[in-house]
Parts: sequence; structure tokens; C-alpha cells
Amino acid sequence: MSERTRLGGRWVAALTLLALCAVAGFGRDGTQQGASTAPKVVEVANAANSAEAQKRPYVVLVSLDGFRWDYMKKYAAPHLAAMAKRGATAPEGMIPSYPSTTFPNHLALITGLYPEHHGIVANVFYDPIHDQTYNYGDHKISWDGSWYSGIPLWSLAENSQMRAACFFWPGSEASVDDLHWNAAGKRPSYFVPFDPAVPKNERVAQVITWLKLPAAVRPHLVTLYMEDVDGAGHAFGPDSTQVKDAVKAVDDEIGKLEEGLDELHLRIDLFMVADHGMEKTEDGWVNLDEWADLSKFKAQGPLMYAPTEADAARAYEALKGKGGKFHVYRRADVPAHLHYNENPRTGDPVAVATGAFYIRAKRPKAGGADKPPSVGTHGYDPQMMATMKALFVAAGPDIRAGVKVKSFENVNVYPVIARILGLSVGKIDGDAKVLEGILKE
Repeated sequence: MSERTRLGGRWVAALTLLALCAVAGFGRDGTQQGASTAPKVVEVANAANSAEAQKRPYVVLVSLDGFRWDYMKKYAAPHLAAMAKRGATAPEGMIPSYPSTTFPNHLALITGLYPEHHGIVANVFYDPIHDQTYNYGDHKISWDGSWYSGIPLWSLAENSQMRAACFFWPGSEASVDDLHWNAAGKRPSYFVPFDPAVPKNERVAQVITWLKLPAAVRPHLVTLYMEDVDGAGHAFGPDSTQVKDAVKAVDDEIGKLEEGLDELHLRIDLFMVADHGMEKTEDGWVNLDEWADLSKFKAQGPLMYAPTEADAARAYEALKGKGGKFHVYRRADVPAHLHYNENPRTGDPVAVATGAFYIRAKRPKAGGADKPPSVGTHGYDPQMMATMKALFVAAGPDIRAGVKVKSFENVNVYPVIARILGLSVGKIDGDAKVLEGILKE
């Protein structure tokens, strides 16, 4: 390790302590509380910013989980609307990858790869190679980098000696020792493991604190995540007062974030995105084992894993044309636009819902606990259901004002951010040309 790296590590340790002190002690309502809600920042001893990196702009990438593309107008989000006016937006929404769920799409945004290529094909799935189940809520699994493929933006930056910071983002906690994203896979220099108890104002404050660090250790890529809108949508549905209130709450925080960023007088481009939309759930559970014998199959949600090729073929024939609430395909025949026909983690056969139906492969065992589906739902084909489309707004010194772009796939966010940061991109599913029109240069 060079002397510069060692010095940077000591410097950051001291500054991180100051950052924690700065944001500790304020509760959800803004009143002073104990320090227990303060974000637990993890520091990684990465190299300091190179001289070249210090010349580059800064990008703050904010995810508003479950913020449907039309919520900005439907529920009057003035800060987001003003940002869209002075920057770029997709008026008809950004197209999530299939399935339009949280972890697959956060990884698509941050790697530029479809789920079948970055490997996280659902929030929960079985992997025949690991012979294990990936569960986003199990830290032993979700923090294990061997489950992931691709090069996330923070790793791309850190490998170019440009610091990054993540205030929550699926995959950002993965262990560097296990990371298979690339030969020198790296976690961001600063990250906060997900904790929904951390109030939004403290999340925003931490972002500002990171961007107040000295230039040598200041992150040029910062991610921020807020889950309020998604939670309200699931519990009460997309047309509820609760979603309206959640939209207002996160929009207010975005206003505070913008104020804080403006006061820094740095060249900062702000990207506001969502992973998916939301729709009101139709009917109750759709159980695939009502039509096919899946007793020997492994199953996770709607995903089916056949013990043999013959079993997969029999299940496909049994499910074909049944129910009216789903289409079934052999994995190799899943429609190309879904990009879901290559990875064995998707199972075989594959059931694709035709509406906002909750599909599962197996019913609970007799006597087992069962819960009704949530009021709001997502995960569906965005080409079939426009309500799956997500928010996209970007503004800043490098973004043209008043630009409206047609709906585009979210894998195209990665290369445009990389271009702003001056980072070279390898082979990905996204294309830099799709969004190059929003850039001034």
C-alpha cells in the first residue's frame, strides 16, 4: 500500500467520525433524539481520488423505490417537477427490466445489465450452481458477491481511482473478498448497510456530509435510496392517500437535498430514478400447482425448478393455456423483449402474469400459514402494463434543460453516468447513445 493510500485512509477515518456526529440525533419528525438512528457508515480503505478524478463532475443518483412514472403529476411533487423543467425527464416513464421488482432493477440500473446477465433474476430465487436460495433479506447471502455479475458503477469508479459512496443500494454491501463483478471488484469507499429506521433527513444529511469532504477523498458518485413510496403502495395501493402522503414526504426531502447541494458550489448532476411502478392487485393467489404436479420441484414464488428435463416438459404441457392469468413458456422460448431466457436461475418452465396477479408455484402445505396478497403489487411486463414504468429525472451542469426523452430501458442509465464521470465502460446491455441527447457535451 502506498503512503498516499495510507494517508487517505487515516484522513477518511477522522472525517467519517465527524460525519457521523454531524448527522446523529434527529428523529423522523426532525426533533432531537438519541444517536441510535444515526447511519452506520462503513469505510473501505480505497485509494484517494486521482488528480484526474478530482477534475471530474459529481453525480448523485437517488432511487425512490416504487415511484411510478406518473406520480409526479398525479400527486403534485413540486420539487421533482421543477427539476424536470430545468433538466431532462421521461414524461412517459423509464422502462424497468423484467421482472419489475426491487433488487433486479437496482442492479440493472447500477450495472447496465439485464437481470439474467447480472444474475439477480428476482428478489428471491434458487440457484442450481450454488444449490442455495438467494434471499435479499438474508445478509449472509445478499452480501456475498459471488451471486452477482457485472461491474457496478461504484466499482467502475473505484477501479479508476475515483471514490464512491452508497447510502443504501442493493449489492453495495457485498464483500470485496467474494466479489465476482470483476478481477479487482471493489466496494464503495463509504457505504451504509440498509436500515429502514434511519430517517430520510439523516440520509440526506449524510450525502451532504460526504460531499463536504476534502477533494482528495470526496466521493464523485453518491447513491441514495428511499423506500417510503413503495411501502405505501404495497400496503394501500397506488391510488391511496398514503401514497400521496409518501410522495409529498420524499419530494420534500428532495427539495432539502437540492438546497444542500446548491450550497456546496460543486459541479453536481442529480439523477432521480425509480426501480419500478405499482398497480392495484387483482384477485387472490394464483397457484400453479392447481394445474401441474410440482411436488418434486423446488420453487420460489412463481419460479419453478424442475428436477429433470422430462419434469419440466410435463409441467409446461400441464400449464399451457390454463388459467387465463398467465402465459407459460419453456425458458428458451420466453419472449425476447423480456431478456429472461438464458439464466437457469429463472427456472423452467417460466410463468409470466397477464395482469396484476400474484402468482406462486405452490400453495402452502396443509395447515401452513398463508397471507393474502398485498393491496398493491409490481413485477410485471412493463410493455404489457404501463403502470410498471418508473420515474426518471436528471438535472445539473452537464444536463440540457427542458429535454424530454421517449421511454427507454433502465440499463441505459449506467453508460450516461459513466460518461459524465469520465469512466470507460466495458460490454453491457445498455447503450450510451440512448441518452446522449440529454448531455450538453
